[in-house]
Amino acid sequence: MARILLADDDEATRDLVKRALETDGHTVSITQDGAEALDTLTSAAATFDVLVSDVHMPGLDGVALAKRAIAAAPDLKLLLMSGFAEELDRAQALKSANLGVIIKPFTLDQIRAAVRALLA
Repeated sequence: MARILLADDDEATRDLVKRALETDGHTVSITQDGAEALDTLTSAAATFDVLVSDVHMPGLDGVALAKRAIAAAPDLKLLLMSGFAEELDRAQALKSANLGVIIKPFTLDQIRAAVRALLA
């Protein structure tokens, strides 16, 4: 199963997504914002298969995080979440083959399916 880094400033969303992905056997590490996620991604000891991030976060948002993550780890798969269409448009402009987007609100099955599709 995959090692997943989850970045979201909303505790309820973090808990929901973590629980859903762990149901599929993934190991999920949680960060509370983009800056913390970037620090975790770039630490020598951390290796992740997937970054799941909210787009709308204070400070380093999900799109900026994704750009830096792609530069640091080109094979990293990315799933960006947002309830705002214009933010998802910015995310899709990254044009990475390893990028998926999901619209909030989503179900547990939808987030699990989105991660499975990225890993396939």
